[in-house]
Amino acid sequence: MTEKTYTLPGTVCFDLAPKAGGEPYRIFLYIPTGEPPAEGWPLLVLTDGNATFPFAVASLVTQAPYPTGTNVGWGVIAAIGYPSDEPYNALRRAWDLGPPPIKSYPPYFEGGPAVRIGGTGELIDVIETQLLPRLSEMVRLDATRRSLFGHSFGGLFTLYALFERPALFANWIAASPTIYWEGSEILNNEVRRQSVAGHAAFLHLSAGEYEGDKLAPFQYRNEDAASRLEKRKTEQTIALAQEMAERLNRPEDGIRTQFELFAGQTHMSVLGPAVNRAVGIAFEVVDKNA
Repeated sequence: MTEKTYTLPGTVCFDLAPKAGGEPYRIFLYIPTGEPPAEGWPLLVLTDGNATFPFAVASLVTQAPYPTGTNVGWGVIAAIGYPSDEPYNALRRAWDLGPPPIKSYPPYFEGGPAVRIGGTGELIDVIETQLLPRLSEMVRLDATRRSLFGHSFGGLFTLYALFERPALFANWIAASPTIYWEGSEILNNEVRRQSVAGHAAFLHLSAGEYEGDKLAPFQYRNEDAASRLEKRKTEQTIALAQEMAERLNRPEDGIRTQFELFAGQTHMSVLGPAVNRAVGIAFEVVDKNA
């Protein structure tokens, strides 16, 4: 038996260097076969691409062939990651996904580099001025059906981008967003947010069942159960996301929201169900006769 390296069929990747300088991003890309519709394919952009891309592609290719059973059609997936085989790059994602103010934290490990946050604006610029134009050169896209997904810090990034560049995407999917971060600084961005005339945005907020005031049953067996529970109570992931969804659900102001709780999921295990939901939102079958 000869073993071979396996790759996800139909996928490619390329590195994208920021025009402003700095290390490149790795863009993981899936484009459906065949001719795109006249208006172009819908697009789903994901952060933490090394981790989220496999979930998204698997979700799409198993559902899109059966639209009457799934309500999912075909579309383009572009996931923003890093030149690495690891699912996460902790240092780079902290800078890219952690909103201002710019701030440094102690190293993740002794002797390591300081952890910096505050670079979200730079990543949004890359998406708007480099990634989206590059994708449009490669394939015909529907500019009215763009979606952005992020989980955890990526969810916080999604909220920041929504409040700062509301016209960039139509659907904003923030899973387990760390709204509590830096004393819930993101709420100040929410207060300052501007609506865009004629632009309707949909914000989907979500969290796992065990991101509130209780742990998953198996987590109570762990030595860190008490400290983990206190951390969950401080983060208030479920409550803060629910409250934001209720505050922002104002269709008259150009935004519609939804909160979803994923049963049986923790902060990390929720990633799969959350990406699956993002695929369902981004590539929902649209009734053109409606």
